[in-house]
Amino acid sequence: MHKVGGHRNYGYGKRMGWAGKNALKDRYGNGHYATRAAHEARWGHFVAFARDTENVRDARHVTSELIEQYGRCLAQQVSAGDMKVAYAQNLLSTVNVVLESLRHDRTLRVSPATCVGKRTNVRQRAPEGLDRFKVETAATALRQQGHHRVAAIAELARDLGLRFREASLLELGAALKQANALGRINVTEGTKGGRGHSVDRWVPVTDRAKQSLETATRTNENTGNLIPTNQRFIEWRNHAVATWQVVSSAHDLSGFHDLRAAYACERYQQLTGRPAPVVAGHRRTTSKSDQATRQTIAQELGHGRIDVIAAYIGSSK
Repeated sequence: MHKVGGHRNYGYGKRMGWAGKNALKDRYGNGHYATRAAHEARWGHFVAFARDTENVRDARHVTSELIEQYGRCLAQQVSAGDMKVAYAQNLLSTVNVVLESLRHDRTLRVSPATCVGKRTNVRQRAPEGLDRFKVETAATALRQQGHHRVAAIAELARDLGLRFREASLLELGAALKQANALGRINVTEGTKGGRGHSVDRWVPVTDRAKQSLETATRTNENTGNLIPTNQRFIEWRNHAVATWQVVSSAHDLSGFHDLRAAYACERYQQLTGRPAPVVAGHRRTTSKSDQATRQTIAQELGHGRIDVIAAYIGSSK
């Protein structure tokens, strides 16, 4: 148990943010690091809202009315176009998860979809990262500013479809050896859901992707991966994401995840000879070919379900 005693925050600590972190450790144990990190970051948003709006600093004083007020605030941001429905739902889901972990009951729960609307899992707009010139220009700008590691992350996301965590933890030397010997790499570090070494995830390596691997390998200064030795992962992530946001917005690009979508759309074109549905406006290959291609892309992106791929390449209709 990660309780520290006392009554505040159900015994998990004096500060509400810290208490939530301890409760999540109890819930997930020693695994699911990425899931815990995501919940911890999102829980911080609710902690700040509760403190700033109602001066609530103890989870014991959180009420259903406060959570509903938080939901209305998020809904307003969604309506104004300042926040995506999916992210607003994730913020509310985290409140449900952390409060359940703190209280050990499900008394205080809210329906994310009811509060902020239903999310759509089908991409409606082609990813900006499809324009390689934009990505290359942004990467060059990053390197000119001394952000070589962030530039390498962006290129690995675009050329190999890696998540930020996967690109950060990739053992670059080993990956480059696989690329040279096999023309593909097996992504095992930093994968979502704790699959890691238990499931093979082979990603093909093009000449451009190999060049990105070589550049990243030179950048890492023999540390094995792209995380600086003087930073914890969360510190590195916060720095890299903030740095990328500044540069990407100046070059009409979105977040790292959009670069994964660009990889998926490009792979669809390579595998079918037709543009991805989100690019073409509709499916332009046979249903059988479309489904087989989605299965391949799902495996390469590290997803267990084929339906998730619609969020990257658009509808199969």
